[in-house]
Amino acid sequence: MTKPDQNIQHALQEGIRLRQHCSEVLTEPLLAAAELMCGCLKSDGKILACGNGGSAADAQHFAGELVNRFEMDRPGLAALALTSDASVTTSIANDISFQDVFARQVQALGRSGDILLAISTSGASPNVLAAVDAAVAAGVKVIALTGRDGSALGRHAGVNVHLNIPHDSTPRIQEMHITCLHILCDLIDQSLFGERP
Repeated sequence: MTKPDQNIQHALQEGIRLRQHCSEVLTEPLLAAAELMCGCLKSDGKILACGNGGSAADAQHFAGELVNRFEMDRPGLAALALTSDASVTTSIANDISFQDVFARQVQALGRSGDILLAISTSGASPNVLAAVDAAVAAGVKVIALTGRDGSALGRHAGVNVHLNIPHDSTPRIQEMHITCLHILCDLIDQSLFGERP
């Protein structure tokens, strides 16, 4: 059995190695994702975000940063986490199916020019994949945030930009997901409102 200090060092060192690798592979897709998001917001579109479990928390975190603020005072930006309304999600899950909890909301709220941020650590979440199908049908662009090899979400023909964290550990993937989302917040702020004072 490993000692607690070995577990700590392993987690930290593994995270450092993953960040170093991601610094080599994520610059272009992050810039492409930020460009899509900025174009959407400049055109009075909105960003819809979805995911399950920790990815649901990330969707809500990202929407909160946009609607309120990130690191600068600026007007609120149009973003909505499709995980936030318990009445909506549970009624869809009960009356239709859990697989449709996000797709139904994309059908109701998504418009051409909007963006769906689809977050799935495994890349295989059926309800996230259904949301992407609904987004494509509605003319909504898709940014996928995945882990491992990206699985079905990363290979989905409707995905415009794929941000993949190539690692097998869910905690390490989720740590990089929130880093990516913070980077996107910063890029959006700088593009739309200029450098921080």
